[in-house]
Amino acid sequence: QVHLVESGGGLVQPGGSLRLTCTASGSIFSINGMGWYRQAPGKQRELVATISRGGVINIAESVKSRFTISRDNTKNTVYLQMNSLKPEDTAVYYCNAEDRNFLSRIYWGQGTQVTVSS
Repeated sequence: QVHLVESGGGLVQPGGSLRLTCTASGSIFSINGMGWYRQAPGKQRELVATISRGGVINIAESVKSRFTISRDNTKNTVYLQMNSLKPEDTAVYYCNAEDRNFLSRIYWGQGTQVTVSS
C-alpha cells in the first residue's frame, strides 16, 4: 500500500504563488509517473500536469505558462509550482502516482484545497 501525503495548499490572493508538494511512502516498489489533477465546483476532475520518472512532462494548456511540475526521484516526491494564480484556479488539487512491480497500481492523495481570492 502506498500513501500520498500533500502539503502547500491554502488561501492566496490573485497573482500570488503556491508550491504544492506530494510525497509517496509505504510499500513502494517503483514510482513511475506522478502528477497533479484538480476539481473545481461544478466541473469534472481534470489533468493539471504529469511527469514521468525520466522527466517527460505533460501539462494542461490552461496553466502551461504559469505552472511548473518537477520531481525528486530519490524522495519519491513531486512538486507543483503555481505562479500568477487566478480565481479560476480555485479547486481541490489531487496528487497521483503509479507504483509498479509486476503489477501496476494507481494511487491518489487526499486532496488539498487551493483558494485564490482577494
